[in-house]
Amino acid sequence: MPASFSGCRTALHRKASLSPLQPTDLMAPPLLHLQNIMLTLGGKPLLGAADLSVSAGERLCLVGRNGSGKSTLLKIAAGLIEPDAGTRFMQPDATVRYLPQEPDFSGFSTALAYVEAGLGPMDDPHRARTLLNELGLSGEEDPARLSGGEGRRAALARVLAPEPDIVLLDEPTNHLDLPAIEWLEAELKTLRSALVIISHDRRFLQNLSRNTVWLDRGRTRTHARGFAEFEAWRDQVLEEEEQQQHKLDRKIVAEEHWLRYGVTARRKRNQKRLAGLQTMRIERRQRRDSNGEIKLVATEGKVSGKLVIEAEKIAKSYEDRPIVKDFSTRVLRGDRLGIVGANGAGKTTLINLLTGVLAPDAGTVRLGASLEMATLDQRRASLDPQTVLKDALTGGGSDFVEVNGEKKHVIGYMKDFLFGPEQARTPIGRLSGGERGRLMLARALSQPSNLLVLDEPTNDLDLETLDLLQEMLNDYPGTLIIVSHDRDFLDRVTTSVLVSEGAGRWLEYAGGYTDMLAQRGHGVGSAPVTVRAPQKSKAASVEKPVQAQDQKRRLSFKEKHALQTLPARMEELRNLKAKLQVLLDDADLYRREPQKFAKASEAFAKADSELNRCEEEWLALEILREEIEG
Repeated sequence: MPASFSGCRTALHRKASLSPLQPTDLMAPPLLHLQNIMLTLGGKPLLGAADLSVSAGERLCLVGRNGSGKSTLLKIAAGLIEPDAGTRFMQPDATVRYLPQEPDFSGFSTALAYVEAGLGPMDDPHRARTLLNELGLSGEEDPARLSGGEGRRAALARVLAPEPDIVLLDEPTNHLDLPAIEWLEAELKTLRSALVIISHDRRFLQNLSRNTVWLDRGRTRTHARGFAEFEAWRDQVLEEEEQQQHKLDRKIVAEEHWLRYGVTARRKRNQKRLAGLQTMRIERRQRRDSNGEIKLVATEGKVSGKLVIEAEKIAKSYEDRPIVKDFSTRVLRGDRLGIVGANGAGKTTLINLLTGVLAPDAGTVRLGASLEMATLDQRRASLDPQTVLKDALTGGGSDFVEVNGEKKHVIGYMKDFLFGPEQARTPIGRLSGGERGRLMLARALSQPSNLLVLDEPTNDLDLETLDLLQEMLNDYPGTLIIVSHDRDFLDRVTTSVLVSEGAGRWLEYAGGYTDMLAQRGHGVGSAPVTVRAPQKSKAASVEKPVQAQDQKRRLSFKEKHALQTLPARMEELRNLKAKLQVLLDDADLYRREPQKFAKASEAFAKADSELNRCEEEWLALEILREEIEG
């Protein structure tokens, strides 16, 4: 992985003077506006009265269940699909770039040619190669031979190189490892482009979004806050909707009682009331209930022994490249071990060593007693695309799945994972990515186990399914080993994190991903910079980490004072921004008092810039303090 992922960004991409969102943009006309978009697919309404408005510099995320139409709406926004009804308006001089889930590389001889094809006549051609290099590609790769992660990086470079007015991103973190995800976050934060993001990565959405568009049952709702506040708002909306539906049902019952038992003459006179009853019936009949909820239950095996896995100084190399070197660990019953690292670091190899699938070159691995292991393969390699869904769950030749010692009809088990009965004979190759992810979970959870090994279990799962998966894993009585690039998922599930330090070295940190960052001091793709110490002789030279370079380093009085006073200053600036935001949220302020609006916008921009400066200064000092104190 190139050193650029550690945060050493080139001057070409430094846009510190460009604020990602200027408050004056809040009242500017949108660059892109979709209104009352309707679309029917396969005879079923997918979108109905869906809206989307994107202003200059805006940061919004588009969220919703798998199959709700998010990707379709994004394609309509990009002009790739024509809706059945509704309007799409885009400013004539605005530019837009769209990142699909599955980019098309056909017709391009190299990765660089593919990226350069996305540039406009006024765009900088050097930026294409620079972005590819930062993403770990030379540009000379054959697009037909790119891996999933490499293809995603090339597609990101093509979208970001022109620096368009609007960037539409459909699952941008798919197939990316943690260093690349963190690089992408940093890159997107520097762009002036407006962003519309679809992603299942909570941390990614929390760090980038400022507005949320929720696509639910064909229509959109907008929340003027980032994703961090979305789920609480969504739950409140659904609760209020349920209360309204309950009131409607009660009112229909009361009206039907009046219709049956009211006096005939009175009924004839009150035609308006009769019409109202018919309207309520139609409303209830046409109401699209929210999607069903997936039911995740792991089939529990026997209780394993207290010791699950013990590895003693194991090693594994491929062609003189060390994957695991002198590694020892003990996994006890009930542990939740997360494994993280860059793509190619050897995470899957390490799992195979620990579970006895692969023999180490040196050292020993001892497995505990009564182990029953169930696995979920990241590559979905065990799925034959020609096998139908029913046979994939039952193994073929049966209509039942055994779950926790009880036989359950396969159709009922399919419904637990949101598959319809009509999909029983559907070949696996025709399932969507989210459906294949749910199928793999269904297969893994139906096997009796006391050790679950999950390799990228969050791939292609929507946020609601991720919530339920996290709850199920937290309640699982056995032991978990999880490989994941989802930082939020690791924080919620794991009790320790095993990290690749390079050159075959693996270190374990207590807690989740955030705890690991606090202990390690840097992200997964970064390593401490090394410098050469002064030579005592021409023959001797020693390399040591920067952290240990100066043992006598102390915080200055100014630095200590800043550490003490900056938190209060940051809180003061946040409060000021909140007050100014309330003022700017007044839709009529610009029309009534344009000068007041301009002053408030300027004050908001200054407060935002000062807050960013204070936060960066405080963070740098806090990291320095932690390094000095050990």
